[in-house]
Parts: sequence; C-alpha cells; structure tokens
Amino acid sequence: MSANQSITKPIAFRLRPVERRLILIAVDLLVSYLALLISLYFWAQRDQWLHFSWEFLKQRPPLWFMFLPFLWILLINELYDPHRSSSPKETIRGVLTGAATGFGFYLVVFFLSDPDSLPRQGVATFLIFSAVLTFVWRLVYIKIFTAPSFIRHVLVVGAGKAGSSLCSAVNKIKPPPFMIAGLVDDDPEKFGRQIENCFPVLGRGAQLESLIYEHSITDLIVAISGEMKPEMFQALVNAQEKGVSVRSMPSVYEELLGRVPIFLLQSDWILRSFVDEAQAGGFYEGLKRLIDIVGGLIGTLFLVVLFPIVSIFTLIETGWPVIFTQKRLGMYGQEYNTLKFRTMVQSADHIKAQVTTTNDARITRVGRVLRKSHLDEWPQFLNVLRGEMSMVGPRPEQSDLVAQLQANIPFYRARLLVKPGITGWAQVNFGYASTVEDTAVKLEYDLYYIKHRNLLLDLVILLRTVGTVIGFRGT
Repeated sequence: MSANQSITKPIAFRLRPVERRLILIAVDLLVSYLALLISLYFWAQRDQWLHFSWEFLKQRPPLWFMFLPFLWILLINELYDPHRSSSPKETIRGVLTGAATGFGFYLVVFFLSDPDSLPRQGVATFLIFSAVLTFVWRLVYIKIFTAPSFIRHVLVVGAGKAGSSLCSAVNKIKPPPFMIAGLVDDDPEKFGRQIENCFPVLGRGAQLESLIYEHSITDLIVAISGEMKPEMFQALVNAQEKGVSVRSMPSVYEELLGRVPIFLLQSDWILRSFVDEAQAGGFYEGLKRLIDIVGGLIGTLFLVVLFPIVSIFTLIETGWPVIFTQKRLGMYGQEYNTLKFRTMVQSADHIKAQVTTTNDARITRVGRVLRKSHLDEWPQFLNVLRGEMSMVGPRPEQSDLVAQLQANIPFYRARLLVKPGITGWAQVNFGYASTVEDTAVKLEYDLYYIKHRNLLLDLVILLRTVGTVIGFRGT
C-alpha cells in the first residue's frame, strides 16, 4: 500500500451514538406529530359544527396541544440511551412507562382544572397512537441499526488496564455498540494474547496502518495510560489524516456507560474536568435554584397528604418516630440534618454508620415499600426549600461513611462539589449501593453528572425518576 493511499473511509451509515440519537429524536418527533394529526382527526369527528377542517384547527385545539410531541420526547427520554434503544425489551418498557407517566400527569391536571376546559379525548388518543407508532418505528430501527453493516469497526490502542477495562465494558453490552477487531500494544509479551478471552492483541504500533487497512477499521480508541511513544503518536496522527476517527478511552467510556472511569484517571483529572471544563454558569445555577424552590413547594404539598398515611402504617408496625433525621454532608462538606420517613427499626440509628444492603434486616415491611417507591425521600423536599439540597444531585452521605469510602475510592470527595439531591444520575442508573464496588460505580455516575450537568440533563433525570417511581423499581 502506498504512503499516500487512504487507509480506509469511514462508512457513512456506521453511525456513532450521538448520530443515532439524533435520528431517533427526529423520527420520534415525526411519528408523534402523525399521532397528533390522528388525534385531531378523531377529536374533530365529535365536533358537530366544524368537523376536521382548517376552522376546527384554528378554533378548537389550544396552542399547548400542538407541543404534545415534544412532551412525548421527554417522556420516553430513557430510550435515547444507545443501548436501551437497541433492546426490544427496554423499548417496550420505555414506551409503556412514557405513556403511563403521560396519562398520570394529565389526570392530575385534568381533575384540578375547570370542567370541560381540557380536551380529554384528544390527549388520550394522542398518547395511545404515539405509543403504538413509536413502538412500531423503534422495532424497525432495531432491525436495521443492529445489522452488521451498521456496526463500526474499532481497534483499541493499548492492551493494558485501560484497554482491558474498555473491552470488559463492551463485552457486557448487548447488542455491542461497535465491533472490536482487536488491540495493538508495543509490549512484546502481550502479542497474541486474548483480552477478556475474545479480543486478540494483533500487533504493535508500527503495524497500525496495515492493521487498519486489513480489518476495515473506522475508529481508533486510545487506551494508553502512561507516556506514549513518538512513533505511536505519529501513527495515530497519520490515521486521523486519512479518515479514521481517533478518540480517547475515557471519552468513549463516558459515552458508552454514562459514567467516568475513576480508576483509570490521572490525579489532575479533577482540575481539568471540574475547573477548566465543567464550570456551571450563573444562569444555570440561578435557574436551578428556582426549579428547586418550585419543586420543593410542590413536593411539600404532596407531603402534607402523604404524611398521615405513612404515619398510620409506620405507627402500627413499629411505632414512633415517623420522621428520621440524620447528619449528612452537603455541598463543600457542610453538615446538615436530612429528613426522611423512617424505613428501619428504631435501633438502627444507634448502629455504626454502614452501607445499606439489598435485603437489609434493619428495614421494616413498611420501609421496604417506601424504599421501592422512593416515597421515603419525600420529607427531603423541606431540605430543598431550605437550600441544603437540590432536586437533582449526588445522594447525601453520612460523614463517617465519606471518611471510610474516600480512603478506598479515588476522587470520592469530589461529589461534594455540588449540592446533594433528592434524585440524581447515579440513582436513576444504578439504585442503592450495597458494597464498596457498587459505591465506586455510583461515584462514576455522580462525577459524570457533575462534569456534564445542565438543565436538560436535570430534566431528563427528573423524568426518569418519575418513571422509576411508577415502575416501582427502587430498592
């Protein structure tokens, strides 16, 4: 192969996750607007004067009705995860959860509104047809985009801990996000080895160009933790100049899993990620606080209704107290008293701080129901109003546990750079952590949130939390 010959051309339809997400959003909007048109047609058939006409469209549907497709996109936001969107089971669950959440919200608004002020049939028809059409289109998407011709071909540069971790992560994702043809590494002892029992080390950096051509590679993922040799660096530059995508392992890890690889990061990562790259602006912080106040007020109103019901069941089973208070660390490590419905036996607060396990014997029967539905967190809306917590953020933790965990988990104290939240990116993706290993995974999610936090991500987390409560998927 000549020096000037192109190594390979990335095939246009081998799409990256962000490109697939854009396609999903665009077609979801299209089918939801088709559902909107169908709902308007059926609504018009009941109109004895105008029927389905331009006059009907101008006079009957309120302006907000035309924005229902955008609400539908928010309701099914879980299905924009590249892995969930490729799973028929997750697609069914996501569509049903979105429809149920939409119906639930609308029923609350409908019964609080003036009689005959809202189009009950129009909204119900929209949600039904949106669910059906979205499900049909998503099955077509799965059939097409999980075909081999749409899978990107990847070569991992570096067969050490970082490269092995990436291969392990990809191995657990079904269907796989891309095909790893193999790895390259300059360590001669690694030649011919199988990483994760299925990914071969194909050669060294000097062979990079020929390996790319031989395996039709579209992407190189650099997983070199230490110093890179000049020859390897030049080979990567040459590959990028000839059309191959070159990315770092941490960025791919974040894209695939929605979390950061804390055990593979350099010590200055906090400075680069949170000081140089992830400073949230004053507008975001101000609007987030406004959302916290509004959310806190709404949550407190529901708490007034919820409190006597929970109190009765708690008193019958285990007696007082109903509300449990405990010292937790807030933003910048400042202590505050968090409020929760008590879910454990009364003696639990006298036991040394420990991580809650899945089948913790301290949890009462009422407490298990409260945890499953996340209703035990409801009194924390008062903490939100007081400014000690936010609607979205890392889970608040006891100071003793923080001291224990930061000794074993790198960057653990970095989660204190923002206010703790009632819900968060770690909670909607992982749930409760029962071991140090689980806690490390949750920290990876928390740090991803802190690094990428914005209003859209906050809204996605809040909507996914609603889906978790409706689906009774707490622990």
